[in-house]
Amino acid sequence: MTYFSSDAWYWPIIYIGIAGWIATDMWRWFGVIAGNRLKEGSLALLWVRATATSLVAAVIAKLILQPTGALSEFNIYLRIFAVAAGFAAFQMTGKRIVVGCGVALLVLLVGNWALNFQ
Repeated sequence: MTYFSSDAWYWPIIYIGIAGWIATDMWRWFGVIAGNRLKEGSLALLWVRATATSLVAAVIAKLILQPTGALSEFNIYLRIFAVAAGFAAFQMTGKRIVVGCGVALLVLLVGNWALNFQ
């Protein structure tokens, strides 16, 4: 069966759902099975954590330095300042993610309004 094997309007949704589920869920179950056998301080688990952290950092850096869509219309210095302010708020409030994201968003929106208000 292929993506184009049916003319029904719902077929692409089913196909993408099944293909997406198989492609991602298989690795999630593998991670759960393998993760249960790892000790908390093992070298393999430390590597997995470092890899996951670096991937998140890379995505954030790409969003700041080379954004697409509506975010690309914001000034780069404003984007960097918003991230710094959000991180500072995150640290000062006991590492509350909602506060850090909210402050970064507020700085971004108010800063963009102020720059375009002139």
